[in-house]
Amino acid sequence: MENSLREAAIAHAPFFVTAPGDTDALFVGVVWFVILAVFLIGAFYLNIHALPERLAHHANHTQIQLIGVLTLLALFTHNNVFWVAALVLAVIRFPDFISPIQAIANALMAMAQAKGVTISPGGATQNPSPSPSSSPSGAPAPNPSPATAHGTTDVKPADGAGNPDPSSGDARQENPKDV
Repeated sequence: MENSLREAAIAHAPFFVTAPGDTDALFVGVVWFVILAVFLIGAFYLNIHALPERLAHHANHTQIQLIGVLTLLALFTHNNVFWVAALVLAVIRFPDFISPIQAIANALMAMAQAKGVTISPGGATQNPSPSPSSSPSGAPAPNPSPATAHGTTDVKPADGAGNPDPSSGDARQENPKDV
């Protein structure tokens, strides 16, 4: 009776119960599933975590280094505020203030070099010849007209009558309100 009961129990046992000494197929399958799931979830997490950096890289963002640092801080500290800040920085385009200022500085440097002023790397100017606006005594020359103090330039006459030189291409007249 005991033998028949054992035979009946073995016949009705589920598939995952193995005989002694056999390989447990369910255990092996679950181990592989857990290992694969850990790798896939880790890859998905890192992929989502690197989203702000990829957005900034594809948009050629100016603060890409700051965004990268914020994402690394978020990764190592598990503080979501850093990741959200990096995502906001990557999505919002801030105006570029440095390029126009750099263009102005380059234009001023080119204008200074055209007048013969050499600019050293430290920013000091060296003028090899005296400026035409300074007097021989070393004191600055007086302002020729009140119009130049207001930002407008006078037209230099070619002849003594006050007529502008037509060949210079600069035939602008003074503004009557500035005189």
